[in-house]
Amino acid sequence: MLRIDDITYSVEGRPLFEGASATIPAGHKVGLVGRNGAGKTTLFRLIRGELALEGGEIAMPLRARIGGVAQEVPSSSTSLLETVLQADTERASLMAEAETATDPARIADIQTRLADIDAWSAEGRASAILRGLGFDAEAQLRPCSDFSGGWRMRVALAGVLFAQPDLLLLDEPTNYLDLEGALWLESYLARYPHTVIIISHDRGLLNRAVQGILHLDARKLTYWQGGYDQFARQRAERIAVQTAEARKQDARRAHLQSFVDRFRAKASKAVQAQSRLKMLEKMTPITPPEEARKQVFTFPEPEELSPPIISMEGVAVGYDGRAVLKGLSLRIDQDDRIALLGRNGEGKSTLSKLLAGKLPTMAGQITRSSKLRIGYFAQHQVDELHLDETPLNHIQRQRPDEHQSKLRARLAGFGLLADQADTVVAKLSGGQKARLSLVLATLDAPHLLILDEPTNHLDIESREALVEALTAYSGAVVLVSHDMHLLGLVADRLWLVKGGQVAPYGKDLEAYRAELLDREVPGPKGEKRDSRPRPSRDSILALRAEVRKCEDRMAKLEQMRAKVSEKLADPGLYDDARIHELEGWNRKFAEIEEATGRAEALWLEAQERLEAAEG
Repeated sequence: MLRIDDITYSVEGRPLFEGASATIPAGHKVGLVGRNGAGKTTLFRLIRGELALEGGEIAMPLRARIGGVAQEVPSSSTSLLETVLQADTERASLMAEAETATDPARIADIQTRLADIDAWSAEGRASAILRGLGFDAEAQLRPCSDFSGGWRMRVALAGVLFAQPDLLLLDEPTNYLDLEGALWLESYLARYPHTVIIISHDRGLLNRAVQGILHLDARKLTYWQGGYDQFARQRAERIAVQTAEARKQDARRAHLQSFVDRFRAKASKAVQAQSRLKMLEKMTPITPPEEARKQVFTFPEPEELSPPIISMEGVAVGYDGRAVLKGLSLRIDQDDRIALLGRNGEGKSTLSKLLAGKLPTMAGQITRSSKLRIGYFAQHQVDELHLDETPLNHIQRQRPDEHQSKLRARLAGFGLLADQADTVVAKLSGGQKARLSLVLATLDAPHLLILDEPTNHLDIESREALVEALTAYSGAVVLVSHDMHLLGLVADRLWLVKGGQVAPYGKDLEAYRAELLDREVPGPKGEKRDSRPRPSRDSILALRAEVRKCEDRMAKLEQMRAKVSEKLADPGLYDDARIHELEGWNRKFAEIEEATGRAEALWLEAQERLEAAEG
């Protein structure tokens, strides 16, 4: 059990915690949420003892081990597998001592303890964790120095998971994972045998992998049972109640004050006025919780182009004469919302760069609309911003002739208000830097917006705002993201990048998630697996959600069908001069018909699974 009792702590005179308390039961998985800057990472440092409390106490069982991800595994000649094995310091120490020990009693103690901690299966467990995080058998034997900082962060995560501390503290662990790695981690954490606290803005992770939400707000901690969606509903209800109570109290105060003001000077009413004055003094003010500030993204609207905006026939693309993807025959229309699925290294970023015109074709033909404008956002672009310049400086460089008031309005449309617009990038938060990169990517009102991991560093409110903006956006969207919530709400087409090929994925995201999680990956040390199928309440709820998603997808396809039918009903479309455009709309109609058939089949399958689970 972790007990946080009446803690107080300030940073540079600004209080982050004032009398904050919470209790985390042993073995629970908890999501720590709160606004950026509220003090979530500081709480982790307080729990680890890196900072000294000003008041209160944080208590854990004696000899409990606390673990978290290091900033990064250093570049070294040590292999990934050996680096992870060394993370379990007790095992590494015992193994080293076993090599030199001569006392029979000590040797027996060492061997007994090695058996107790399951040391002999360690290499297999470490390898399974690395594999789950995207490292194949060959990569696991390569030195750390072969990998970039982002990949070494994965090794650091693998090390702490392998060490299996009694309290695992994870700060945004999915920020450097792809979708497959994030889903694997989600499944692993759900089965982790000890206590876990996760700082995350990944709504899917906070719904599926945790049993409770620890909310840091107004310098206090509140523990809520259930996942994030349940927490959000309950908190909204509480806010509504407290807001109503505050309004009632304000009305009561106004009535009492009015009586006092009118009759305080009248002798006949003086006693009643004094009585009401005392009632006013005794009233404890009810302050409704402060609402999260509304986050915004405002994408400029492009003009409509004739379909397709991009088409490929037999395209190959790669690097240094080696093709990564081959035989690509694909098309994109302006109303497409496409999510790219596939393991890291399969070529999702390569395809994104090809679409963005940043890589040439090695074979085949790619045709782009002559007026096509493309916006491209990748996480590395955030790191390439000029740290000594302000957001206003960045946008002025791109639009030197545009009036400053209009440039500021553009920044405000992405939530970068006056203060942030004039602050150097080095002092902006990760989320504010991501917003600036999105401003720069969309300046030209692109017809196609390519987003490679756009939600890293964005808080939950900002992610919801991004979903709203992408839904309203009239251009095409190609998404690469580990955020299942974002993909599920935005994408209506799925492309699977695998084995050098790119093909439409005929099922939905939940089916893809199930396929990934069905792969046999050993769980944490000591986990006992029960293979008997037992539909739980959660699995039935998930099946019901899948049925609803299928129904929503069919409704959306019907809307698209109606829109294309309206286009095809235009007599002017059948002029000889527009024959190419007509062919495009006919192909689109055929694709929608085919997609509708698949969606109906998926709905029937989901309905059958739900009926079987419910008995």
